[in-house]
Amino acid sequence: MKAYWIAHVDVTDPAQYSEYTRRAPAAIAQHGGRILARGGRSEALEGRATPQRSVVIEFATYEQALACYRSAEYQDACSQRQGAALAEVIIVEGVAP
Repeated sequence: MKAYWIAHVDVTDPAQYSEYTRRAPAAIAQHGGRILARGGRSEALEGRATPQRSVVIEFATYEQALACYRSAEYQDACSQRQGAALAEVIIVEGVAP
């Protein structure tokens, strides 16, 4: 069953954050992830205010999504985000077709 990373990100240091965005896609692809949405137009209809960036990434399985997040490659990219953005990241399992 598919799984998705859902992230809400407010960038505080665009120059440093760009290093994260340069590194992360390769780590995600290496684990079979497919970016479905990344920073496009969005609008909060309920709940908290709209973050600067919303991201949705699809993986074949929950385990694959979790393994990607915990991988050395992604954590290396993620270290570039520290201090450059406030991020909320969750993994959610999809529904059966």
